[in-house]
Amino acid sequence: MTTARWITLTLVAAVLAAFFYFDLGQYLTIAQAQAQRANLVQLLGSYPLEFTLIFFWVYVLATAISLPGAAVVLTLLAGAVFGLWWGVLLVSFASTLGATLAMVLARWLFRAQVERRFVTRLAAINKGMEEEGAFYLFTLRLVPLFPFFAINLAMGLTKISVPLYFIVSQAGMLAGTIVYVNAGTELGQLTTAADILSPRLIGAFAALGLFPLVAKRLLGMLRKRRVYKGYKKPRAFDMDLVVLGAGSGGLVAALIAATVKAKVTLIEKDKMGGDCLNTGCVPSKALIRTARLAFDSGRAGEFGLTGKRLGVDFASVMQRVHEVIARIAPHDSVERYEGLGVKVEEGEGRLLDPWRVQVNDKVITTRYIIIATGASPFIPPIGNIDSVEYLTSDNLWSLETLPPRALVLGGGPIGTELTQALNRLGSQVTQVELLPRLLPREDEEFSQMVKAQLEAEGVTVLTDHSAEAVEVRGDNKLLICQSKDGGRKELPFDALLVAVGRKAQVQGFGLEQLGVAITNRGTVGVDSYLRTNYPNIFAIGDAAGPYQFTHTASHTAWYATVNALFGSFWKFKVDYSVIPWVTFCSPEVARVGLNEMEAKEQGIPYEVTTYQVGSLDRAATDRETTGLVKVLTKPGSDRILGATIAADHAGDLIAEFTLAMKHNLGLGKLLGTVHAYPTWMEMNKFAASEWRKAHKPEWALTLVEKYHRLRRGKPPANSPLQSKERPLH
Repeated sequence: MTTARWITLTLVAAVLAAFFYFDLGQYLTIAQAQAQRANLVQLLGSYPLEFTLIFFWVYVLATAISLPGAAVVLTLLAGAVFGLWWGVLLVSFASTLGATLAMVLARWLFRAQVERRFVTRLAAINKGMEEEGAFYLFTLRLVPLFPFFAINLAMGLTKISVPLYFIVSQAGMLAGTIVYVNAGTELGQLTTAADILSPRLIGAFAALGLFPLVAKRLLGMLRKRRVYKGYKKPRAFDMDLVVLGAGSGGLVAALIAATVKAKVTLIEKDKMGGDCLNTGCVPSKALIRTARLAFDSGRAGEFGLTGKRLGVDFASVMQRVHEVIARIAPHDSVERYEGLGVKVEEGEGRLLDPWRVQVNDKVITTRYIIIATGASPFIPPIGNIDSVEYLTSDNLWSLETLPPRALVLGGGPIGTELTQALNRLGSQVTQVELLPRLLPREDEEFSQMVKAQLEAEGVTVLTDHSAEAVEVRGDNKLLICQSKDGGRKELPFDALLVAVGRKAQVQGFGLEQLGVAITNRGTVGVDSYLRTNYPNIFAIGDAAGPYQFTHTASHTAWYATVNALFGSFWKFKVDYSVIPWVTFCSPEVARVGLNEMEAKEQGIPYEVTTYQVGSLDRAATDRETTGLVKVLTKPGSDRILGATIAADHAGDLIAEFTLAMKHNLGLGKLLGTVHAYPTWMEMNKFAASEWRKAHKPEWALTLVEKYHRLRRGKPPANSPLQSKERPLH
């Protein structure tokens, strides 16, 4: 906390302490108000403007520092001195201004400290405040049972805007203000605050406080009626749930539904298992494994072995890739899922209306629909690109011969993984990236580490280069690029692989006709429960974003399925707070939570702890010493905000940090956990040890040093330890 904040907090505390010490509360009673009423009316008559302004600002200041009892008595006095309507006008603005100042003061004093301690929880609260903060605040303001100083303090810790806070507070407190000011006009008949708020009146306020919630429900019903207008809902349904797309998300959604005994139909127009099994995770990792073996064979001398690098039979390599797919395919097969109780339809599904889906010659009625249609490679607008048969992560697997010269567009995870794999198998690869560095979502040191490794292996990496056009000159194919400094390059290639990202598949199956909302990112628009603007239609995985990972598709599938089938009783907001991801290059780069770049962008305070992988014994035995562990923690705390690992097996190692973050375990818990030696997992413990070293209590160590010195006692005068010269041995 800054000096200015400490001074302000001290002044406020001093004022409150003086208020109680000198028993100033005795002047803020109904009896005192009754006794001073005549004098105050006389002052108003003699100095109308001055008295009004003084009263107004006294009310503002008393409310801003939350003087106990001040608001009630001053409000009653406003009615007694100014009358009903002038009193309401003064108190309405003074109380709102004071409450807003109290909120701003609480925000200035405490929010930074609270954010450092509860950053993840506050992020979720602020997201809820963005969506429904006005409703929450309005409800609290309507009910006098909630202490207003507590509301001001709590709201100060959120990111609700000051103008919105003022407006909603003004509207919410108006009813209570009128009641209290009106009671003040009859001040002589009051004895206690209970005379103002009888149990019956409190009950009326409580009922009034439910108004925003009721209004919200009514608005939801009206929106639902509007969105469903023109469609006839069936009286009975063939299915409880229909899932479009049998990728990782769709498979999990269908399985969950069948497990809880719902009737579910799963529709897939292409191959069961979706992109992950057939064109994404599985084939790419199979190719990377073979490429790693080919590359390591060229390092035989490092391990004391002799012999030449292994030759590559690319056709056999690709055959192995397809064998791996075939081996895993039964896990995602039609037969398995129908055996588990899922009705599988192979064909192209199309939404006819919110409850009817057509597939082949069937029309299925269903209470709920989940869109799990995944994503497809994005093709950028490059001039004349259709003049060549370019490759993507979808059709790469049909290659039978290794291209001598491969040009990879894209420096993200997919482009980087495939660049390294093709290069290690023997292709001469050039990688082109529009942005200043590879893996732009990671911290710069990890990007540079991966780039250095690729270049050491012979890849030509061109960052800050934009692809302008493709030219075909006889048998030569060229990519024309423009560098950031204006230079022009002509890059020859035999195969062009486009890997600049993937776009959600949201067209061609009825969403346009229904008017399902699409975001500016091109994904299906969903709320925090994964509902579209049609409450019975949900979207998950790559189709909805924001993450395009197999594991997040499965993760969102649980929320969407449970919310669809049981949302009438209980529903769950999707949780993206702890999502790990991995780029499977060498070294692997894995991350969970915040990195330093994101923490700076979001203004989140942090401390950095690093551990060099080259110091790990297991890294030395495996001759894989390139890498880094980087952990972000809350300042002064061992609570983990995020971790990034660049190392062999980083994708496996990140799981420990993911578990720790999910269950709020700090680095101290990791340090106190026994890790087998010599393993790669030890690097996580050593990173925790580095944090502990940086936070060791020097004062305590000084005390124990003195303790040990006292226990040793004073050595004899002729002891060699007393001599300034060290004895010879």
